[in-house]
Amino acid sequence: MLLLDNECVARLLTMRDCIDAQARAFAGLPAGASIGRPRFDTYVPTSRDDGYYRFGSVDGATDGILAVRLKSDVMVWPRDDGADQSGSHRVGSEQKYCIEPGTYCGLVILFSTENGAPLAIINDGHLQHMRVGGAAGLGTRLLAREDAHTVGMIGSGGMAETFLDALCCVREIRRVRVYSRREENRRRFARAMADRLQIDIEAVDSARDAVRGADIVATCTDSMSPVLDAAWLEPGMHVVALTPREFDASVARRFDVAIAQGRERLPLAESERFSQHVSGSPNAFVGGSVDERRRLPVSRGERVDTSGWPVYSDVITGRAPGRTSAEQVTFYYTVGNWGVQFAAVGGHVYREAVRQGVGVTLPREWFIQTIRN
Repeated sequence: MLLLDNECVARLLTMRDCIDAQARAFAGLPAGASIGRPRFDTYVPTSRDDGYYRFGSVDGATDGILAVRLKSDVMVWPRDDGADQSGSHRVGSEQKYCIEPGTYCGLVILFSTENGAPLAIINDGHLQHMRVGGAAGLGTRLLAREDAHTVGMIGSGGMAETFLDALCCVREIRRVRVYSRREENRRRFARAMADRLQIDIEAVDSARDAVRGADIVATCTDSMSPVLDAAWLEPGMHVVALTPREFDASVARRFDVAIAQGRERLPLAESERFSQHVSGSPNAFVGGSVDERRRLPVSRGERVDTSGWPVYSDVITGRAPGRTSAEQVTFYYTVGNWGVQFAAVGGHVYREAVRQGVGVTLPREWFIQTIRN
């Protein structure tokens, strides 16, 4: 049984390997060689009047390994000082922490599907960033024009870094324009990533300036309201987003080709205790009183219905077309099959750790019992 921290994962996982591991796992979906459960979140009120506790879990299996990803967060949604208690007055960015701001708790636990043995416990921070960035790269490899060389990026945090790493793995990126709300952050991003990738990266003063003329548009923010305008989209663009909150139905109507990574929302009816409209949760079980539930953010804009979109496996098996012309606006929705991704990428990390002798070995007997469960 291995314990692998974020530093271990960073040593063992390259973006190219991350993309390829996901591609192999997704190729196994049609025949059932890969399988996963959608994400479920449980919301419980805390003593804060602007937030909730959220526990999230997802699992999936591929290539002999099952992964369970667990998250324990206090979610905070800032509110206008003069606003009432309605979530419709939420402003700024969604925040999260475990214990205190700046610390987080997320784990990926791996099991063998051959004999059930626990294999590894992995801190999920670096793995999560690479998984999501790799998904953006996978979708871009599938849908972007082959001659796509410029990127317009909205967002300059850690996810933006892995998004750009992935885009550079699948296309010959030569120029990037980046915008985020804080000037110092976007300038820091431009300097650091230009040095790392050896390409031209410019920090610009508006999201519109970032998107204008780009071949690939990437939104990588924690914004609680849309950051992309439908009027900005141009023929031939490929768009990839981090969360469904970053765009609304007016943007989605501009997509000539829209492909979802998979299905995450289950066909369950909305009720007092179950919702598919809370924050970024595809399936949320919600505790608390009526007054406490008013803390939860309300979606802005017309909701995007992705239920009829083809999924990645439809395109690679020929059941649905991808890009068929250079003029089409394409979109890859990096939502769905998250558990399969964690199994694929986590499995790669585990095998590399065993091969290279990396990580802390824990006695397996600590995790095995003689009482039937």
